[in-house]
Amino acid sequence: MRRPAVLFLVFLVLLLLTTGCWSRRELNDLAIVTAIGVDKIDNKVHLSVQVADPGEVAAQKATSGRAPVTMYHAKGDTVFEAIRRMTTVTPRKLYFAHLRIFVISEEVARDGVGKILDLFSRDHEIRTDFYMVVSKGSSAKDVLSVLTPLEKIPATKLYTSLEVSEKAWAPTVSIQLDELLTDLVSEGKQAVMTGIRIQGDRQASKGRQNIEAIDPPSNLQYEGIAVFRKDKLIGWLNEDESKGFSDLTDRLNSSVIEIACPKGGKMGVEIIRSETKVKGKVSGEKPEVEVSVHTEANVADVECEVDLTKTKSIYDLEKRVEQVMKNNAERAVSKAKQLQSDVFGFGQSIHRSDPKYWKNAKKDWNKIFPDLAVKINVDVKIRRLGTISDSFLNKIKE
Repeated sequence: MRRPAVLFLVFLVLLLLTTGCWSRRELNDLAIVTAIGVDKIDNKVHLSVQVADPGEVAAQKATSGRAPVTMYHAKGDTVFEAIRRMTTVTPRKLYFAHLRIFVISEEVARDGVGKILDLFSRDHEIRTDFYMVVSKGSSAKDVLSVLTPLEKIPATKLYTSLEVSEKAWAPTVSIQLDELLTDLVSEGKQAVMTGIRIQGDRQASKGRQNIEAIDPPSNLQYEGIAVFRKDKLIGWLNEDESKGFSDLTDRLNSSVIEIACPKGGKMGVEIIRSETKVKGKVSGEKPEVEVSVHTEANVADVECEVDLTKTKSIYDLEKRVEQVMKNNAERAVSKAKQLQSDVFGFGQSIHRSDPKYWKNAKKDWNKIFPDLAVKINVDVKIRRLGTISDSFLNKIKE
């Protein structure tokens, strides 16, 4: 009985010796970084960080008139050097664990993002759940300098806006660091990122009038999908092509399809759910891919003369939506083939179906991909017509 008691006392003493926050860092000693922007100036990395001002964003506290965030900048031969050099201007140590958005300028993306991202994939302190985007038509520094209404911290606006846009609109994709790095090193699939641009008056975007006006003179808008080959940006998908990309990669959650009515006018159809399956095969040493898209939709907006109480009208509507979705997907495939970049992961489907063929084809897949036979099947079912089956517009015309 004495031996267990002695061991228990020794255990308690050891616990007392090991308690305490030896590696603690007080909040007052840290500068919480919410966003990072990377540009290139004079062949050097130009790093911009957006740091939150806790006193200005705290709830139930009157603001002092200061901006809710502060920007710091530094140049260096590497990202790490730029971060350390930034300590000469920052009053606190930069803390990256709460990073929300990472903006890469188009110039940097075209030169290659691999070297830029190595530090952020290697550092144990940095979480990888932030979103990666490419700035279009402006520097990453200018994008992060825009003050945003509703959300005090611009990085939070960019983060939530991208999430909402992907779920409700479709021509945008929320890519986190882990997914991007996986795509960069994968065989048979290339990487993508959503583009972002400054819409409106760029000069006014940096002033308080941008958050004080009812109609802000400037906004940050997501636009297009950046297409990569290896780690370099080589082109862009436009809005319709981006929708097609979402269809083909099973990213479509919800969106709006606008179609023309037979007798003039337009209708809006809301996609409520969609599922995509991709099958690859090799026939006679030629790879083929078949994509099947199964979609459910609701009638959302009727601005024309059409009788939705008839089964034929619903059937025609489904076929028209199918054709629009198929056209968008075909345009996306055509652009990707033109850029010689398999952003859909068709190569991975071929790999799964015929590993022996893929072993010889993978090194030349970018050259084989433009000649890949892609068959796209789209099946759309209209589930609901709304609270009224026939539009009141028909009665007004009568």
